[in-house]
Amino acid sequence: MARWEPVLDEVMRQRTPRLLAYARLLTRDDAEAEDVLQDALVRSFSKGRAFQDADRAEAYVRQAIPHVFVDRYRSRRSREAAHERQARAAGGHAELGDRAAVLDVRAALAELPPRQRACMVLRFYDDLTVPRIAAELRLAEGTVKRYLADASARLAEMLDAEADWETEREHAPVQDDAKGGR
Repeated sequence: MARWEPVLDEVMRQRTPRLLAYARLLTRDDAEAEDVLQDALVRSFSKGRAFQDADRAEAYVRQAIPHVFVDRYRSRRSREAAHERQARAAGGHAELGDRAAVLDVRAALAELPPRQRACMVLRFYDDLTVPRIAAELRLAEGTVKRYLADASARLAEMLDAEADWETEREHAPVQDDAKGGR
């Protein structure tokens, strides 16, 4: 048995309620407090530190708890920020209601033939021009334009939406010949 095991056992049996209450002050959540305490215990005892008694071990764990709490908070914030960046990259500023639409677009893209899908992704996600897409995929510019047009029409059909240019043309003001138009 390692020298630190009896000390850990005593801390776990006798000091856990106090340490858990301390962790709860930071987390305001019982489950999170238990996780923070567990991580602090692992940090404190994982390197085989030889605490002379349970009082010193408790003090060390108590000192580790705020550090663990801050590290977990930073890690969570970092993950949330990464998810937000990924959602923005995948579908603009995807709000909760827009996530279903993003998934629909992804599913619709997956239905396109590979070259059409590549052209659409390069054009609308990577924001490349037609000449750049042509160079990237080693295709003629006219071929890229055709793939983009076909893919747009197919996506509009699959997503049950009209293409933007059709909508704009339908809502464009029409000049009346009787009012001095042509």
